[in-house]
Amino acid sequence: MTRLIRNDEHISDAANNEDSFRLLRARVSVLKKASDARLMPYLELAGFGSVALIRSSDLRFDLLSALVERWRPETHTFYFPCGECTVTLEDVALQLGLPIDRSPVTGVSSFTDPAALCYQLLGDSPGDAIATEGELMCVARAYIIHMVGAVLMPDTNSDSLHLMYLPLLADLSTARSYSWGSAVLAMLYRELCRATKPDVRDIGECLILLQSWALYRLPFLASISHQPYLYPLPLRWTVRPGIEKSYDVPIYRLMIEQHAREGFIWMPYRRPEITNVVPSSAYVDSHIWCTNALIINFNVVEWYHGDRVLRQFGCIQPIPDPPCQLGEVHGMTKRGIFQLDWGIQHRKFVALWNDRLRRVPQMVMATDPQP
Repeated sequence: MTRLIRNDEHISDAANNEDSFRLLRARVSVLKKASDARLMPYLELAGFGSVALIRSSDLRFDLLSALVERWRPETHTFYFPCGECTVTLEDVALQLGLPIDRSPVTGVSSFTDPAALCYQLLGDSPGDAIATEGELMCVARAYIIHMVGAVLMPDTNSDSLHLMYLPLLADLSTARSYSWGSAVLAMLYRELCRATKPDVRDIGECLILLQSWALYRLPFLASISHQPYLYPLPLRWTVRPGIEKSYDVPIYRLMIEQHAREGFIWMPYRRPEITNVVPSSAYVDSHIWCTNALIINFNVVEWYHGDRVLRQFGCIQPIPDPPCQLGEVHGMTKRGIFQLDWGIQHRKFVALWNDRLRRVPQMVMATDPQP
């Protein structure tokens, strides 16, 4: 890693000392209660029905810390002995069931009357038995906001979530027209890049996805083999007895170094046990899994390098092009650290997003394509 990264401030440099390690921590939020059965039709309508089934998380922060040591910010990929790999749009679609080929998750992020917006779209809690459709839709919006803040894009420091997502849920029938999956992936990429800095001690965003991705592709990291395959796929690691024993960071380092070359599973989702539980709707956008494109979540703009991990899609991997660099935009926040005309930048990025299908690389298939 030291020879690959361009930034001297990367945790992999400290990881070269086998006697020391950094253990990341996070504020863990979970959906402790199942959603009311009356809400499920509305959650499905909005595209969040699968995520609503995830109840709890059994996160292994030693494992996550070991993964961060192998993250390369320039390419948004992990470097293992087997080669380059990453969490992709395929993983988001098949593991979480979120839409990935829709409009970018963006819009207005400041409001003149936020209280009125909340009252209009969230309303009051419905009664136990006589809730109207409008009341149920308000509660469904609140539950989606809760899922976004607790599972999909949790912050590292607080339980709060920015109000900017709420207007996108005003019409639940069009809420699934947004690419929530790529927004979640953009936030995870951004957080992994931040976590590579040695002075960082916490990590956030969709860690359930990151850990589940690692356990499906590096099964030797989990000490179980009898857990049933469930959907959404992270449920395999969140039901009793979980993934059992957790090791410390040096042990996970050693396991990855010794076993990842032969033990990494490039296409775990083609196993019949998994294809039998994943709904066909999760494959609808499979044509963009290996694209090169921007992925956007309001001010967060990241580059998705599908061409660097073609073996994850059953393709022969040629030498990839140099990674696309976003420059100062890669570190931009809503606080305006960089003096950019965000309106102009935003329109440029959305235009590139809409042009992404033309960026799908020409591939040589090593096996039959995923159905």
